[in-house]
Amino acid sequence: MEPTPGQRIALARTFDCARVVYNDALAVRKAGYAADRSRIPTGELARRVITEAKETPDRAWLGTVAVDALQSSLRDLDMAYTNFFASVSGKRRGRQVGLPVFKSKRDTRKSVRFSKNGFRLRENGRLNLARVGDVRVCWSRPLPSAPSSVTVIKDSAGRYFASFVVEVEPCELPPAESEVGIALGLTTYAVLSNGTRFLRRAERKPRKAQQALSRKAKGSKNRDKARVRVARAHARVADVRRDWCHRTVSRLVRDSQAVYLEDLAVCGLARTRMAKSVHDAAWGMFRRLLEEKAALYCRHMGVVSRWLPSSQTCRVCWVVDGKKPLQVCT
Repeated sequence: MEPTPGQRIALARTFDCARVVYNDALAVRKAGYAADRSRIPTGELARRVITEAKETPDRAWLGTVAVDALQSSLRDLDMAYTNFFASVSGKRRGRQVGLPVFKSKRDTRKSVRFSKNGFRLRENGRLNLARVGDVRVCWSRPLPSAPSSVTVIKDSAGRYFASFVVEVEPCELPPAESEVGIALGLTTYAVLSNGTRFLRRAERKPRKAQQALSRKAKGSKNRDKARVRVARAHARVADVRRDWCHRTVSRLVRDSQAVYLEDLAVCGLARTRMAKSVHDAAWGMFRRLLEEKAALYCRHMGVVSRWLPSSQTCRVCWVVDGKKPLQVCT
């Protein structure tokens, strides 16, 4: 997205208003639970923190932004509570999710979502947002179907993105004869390429930018400019990493009928002395993209237990005959 200076001001106002409504609603729910352990419904929350708040002098400026964006922040709060309870009960996979917390206005990454009532796609390719106007968009690809919502994101590097929610039907690829098993590593990533370390290859520029930031006076405009330069350096590394993962996963799914990946304890490895390299490798992103693209293109994706002694098993007779040196192929 390429908003004009006036549209940037309108988006900044929308980001802040949505954050305030989210924090007010969270405070009301916490107070209600502390008083009598009651859960205030979303409709009552909307009446208190949006409708009635607009009539007060302290929150009258909420009326300057689209009400659809404010209501979306309440739905985000509901989803945060839903994820927490699902995580506690064991219905949600992955790391346990904590209770919702208040959003800080110092966060450099901001986002707000518009539903169907809050945005419209123009014929000239521009995105019309309520109380913001027609924003110019650099489209990365055409939308496969009509979007149901759009999330406007401003990252820490000052870039604006529009993320649409659309419905996509699975697209079955022609059958492939090959199957592939992947062993993830640091020196050799996925046994497919040599030494793919994105941050370590380009860490000189982020390091220099961080050193320049540390020398700036706190609260100064020069420090804000230096912070943006640091964020842009890290965003460039993240973009390269994400692009490589997408390209590699797409090639694997296109060329193989079935893909098998080992189940690594990434959270545990990220607490060791190899934490920087583990985070830089982005194994979690690689697996997530592999699962998503395999489901989209009707390929089989299997996960192999990390305790399976694959390197000790004979590939002919399947006998487990103990550990072997690295130069011995099983």
